[in-house]
Amino acid sequence: MVGTPSPPVGSADRKRLLFVAVFLFVLFGLLIVRFYQIQIVEGEKWKQIAMSQHETIVTEPFMRGSFFSNTSIKKGHPEAEQPFVIDVMKFHLFIDPDSIPVEARSQMAAELFDLLKIPTSERNELRAEFDRKSRSRKLASWMEREEKEKILSWWNEFAKQRKIARNALYFLSDYKRSYPFGTLLGSVLHTVQEERDPQTRQNLPTGGLEMLFNSYLEGKEGKRLITRSPRHPLDTGKILVAPENGADIYLTVNHYLQAVTESELKKGVESAKARGGWAVMMDPYTGEVFALAQVPSFNPARYADYYNDPKLQECTRIKAVTDCYEPGSIFKPITVAICMRANEELKRNGKRPIFSPDEKIATANGWFPGRSTPLKDGRVHQYLNMNLALQKSSNIYMARLAQRLVDTMGDEWYRAALQNLFGFGVKTKIELPAESPGLLPTPGKLHPNGKLEWSVPTPFSLAIGHNILINSVQMARAYAILANGGYAIRPHIIRKIVKNGAVLVDNTGFGLGERILDEAMTKQIVRGMKFVTKEGGSSKRADIMGYTEAGKSGTAELVINGIYSKDHQISSFLGFAPADKPRIVLIVSIDDPEKKFIPGVGKHQLGGVCAAPVFREIAYRALQYLGVAPDDPYGYPPGDPRRDSKKADWAKEVQDLKSLYVQWNGGE
Repeated sequence: MVGTPSPPVGSADRKRLLFVAVFLFVLFGLLIVRFYQIQIVEGEKWKQIAMSQHETIVTEPFMRGSFFSNTSIKKGHPEAEQPFVIDVMKFHLFIDPDSIPVEARSQMAAELFDLLKIPTSERNELRAEFDRKSRSRKLASWMEREEKEKILSWWNEFAKQRKIARNALYFLSDYKRSYPFGTLLGSVLHTVQEERDPQTRQNLPTGGLEMLFNSYLEGKEGKRLITRSPRHPLDTGKILVAPENGADIYLTVNHYLQAVTESELKKGVESAKARGGWAVMMDPYTGEVFALAQVPSFNPARYADYYNDPKLQECTRIKAVTDCYEPGSIFKPITVAICMRANEELKRNGKRPIFSPDEKIATANGWFPGRSTPLKDGRVHQYLNMNLALQKSSNIYMARLAQRLVDTMGDEWYRAALQNLFGFGVKTKIELPAESPGLLPTPGKLHPNGKLEWSVPTPFSLAIGHNILINSVQMARAYAILANGGYAIRPHIIRKIVKNGAVLVDNTGFGLGERILDEAMTKQIVRGMKFVTKEGGSSKRADIMGYTEAGKSGTAELVINGIYSKDHQISSFLGFAPADKPRIVLIVSIDDPEKKFIPGVGKHQLGGVCAAPVFREIAYRALQYLGVAPDDPYGYPPGDPRRDSKKADWAKEVQDLKSLYVQWNGGE
């Protein structure tokens, strides 16, 4: 059977097919063009949009530089790193509210707040964070690793049971200052605020070395790429840019000597019922500051309390460099040194010296030109020489030397010697903030009140440590010159600054500078200062058992409401030990000790009574720690069974000086 043929395709049908074919071709072409545009031309743009929905870049925290103790201080012992302050890792807790189902939020918040021990009064405010339209809300800051692990252990089970994305709760790491020794050296170091600068993300120092060396301590944040997915934790990811840690600072301060100094100073301040005190221990040959203590001190962990309380704000200062005061009698060895320097200059010019250390000088009359009242000593002395004057702390003897000095050399020479030889009136440039230069009077210059800084009686006041303002580091440096044989030194508290193994600052080579005083001259002065702590001296309580020492006490009235107060003093003892080859120079200042009389001892507020014992205890423990062998093994105080007056250092010299005093003054 023959099949029926198909009907022929009409022209209209052919046109329709052609139109459909062309339409499909054009549509396919447009899709290709659009695909090319999206994938090739705009590919990077759409890639970034897509990735932003799944990936994000977060900052990677850096470690701020650390401060390290001077563990090289003990000869023959290996140096080991011992930090005063370091950065330790802490954690901030975040949630991603958009990833937390609405029905699970209240239960999650309640259980989490219980783990965090959030007070009831704060829970409502934190609960509101769960309902914010956000991908990141902070709930807690500065958490310990143990706290983090505890919360994660709970969260993993909670999220699994309720099918919540694991990264709906996550932690970001950060670094926080930590103090292995607590408040030790707190006033010098200071700290940084908990909140960073919102623009730079850098720490904000509160003061001290943290502020002064902030540019070295700062680091740079890194960058880390993280992927957003239900199974991918937000606290892990790929490091794009590694963080750059700050430089480490190695101090001259030793942690043990700092602890000893702070401990003994605190005992001394409490015993004296004083307002406070401070102490500086220094190497007389290098200028390294071994310890710098003050009481009351600054607690870095409670920095906000100090700045919010006017009564505590003064604790934020480093008083050894910021607070200036009249030194009183600790200045007398400096007076002797300057007069000896004048002798040297006069001899070179073929002129007669102004005095001889052995010269018998009349000291009963305390009247001096320009003064309305006479100078007085603790008791009347008819005649004294240099050794006796230092031992008895005679004001009149020192003023007599100053009178001869200005009559011979002039006021300008005297002032220049104080500044150029010993650095008074100028900063020591120690690496501590807000150092005060003090005040050294200038001939012809007026005070703000219109009175002359330097008048006729000024030299006599300067000779006994009045009418001049100093800081404690200046005084320690001046005594170091006497102790090291006459050489200038530069006080410093930074040994070196190191970053990634590279030494950026190196002060380890600091040593003796130019010679200022002749060695024979310094030996004479040190010899006189050794009498101060022995029988007949004004500071017997500073005698270090088993060691020799040289020093001087001083007491000066504080200025209260613009006038000198008879009831408020600052009392000091400044000395070095051992006397001949000293390892340390130490100044102890007690601020406003209780004014009273101690039977058999004397006036409690005097430097030789309240500050001297603190010097003794700190120096003894320091010399023991440093491994310095006792150079006076029989030199114990009178009455001590270990004392041997025939073998004790300086016993014969003390008796000879005592005999001379009796011969000149007719009594002990």
